Amino acid sequence: MSAPSGRNLHASTTTILSVLMIIIGAGLVIRTLTLGGGLFAIGVIMGVLFVAAGFGRLWVATRGPK
Repeated sequence: MSAPSGRNLHASTTTILSVLMIIIGAGLVIRTLTLGGGLFAIGVIMGVLFVAAGFGRLWVATRGPK
């Protein structure tokens, strides 16, 4: 089995970290709302921003040069 090339390693790492950002963001939103936070609570805002950043990273990574 050969080692992955630098570009493949970068793409895989970007995908993994993007998915983790989405999961963390969703967790922040769910946790904040279950503890009684409103829609403008800092946990909800940060969670939505994490999810948006994760999806943005995935979108850019899939449309970049191959």
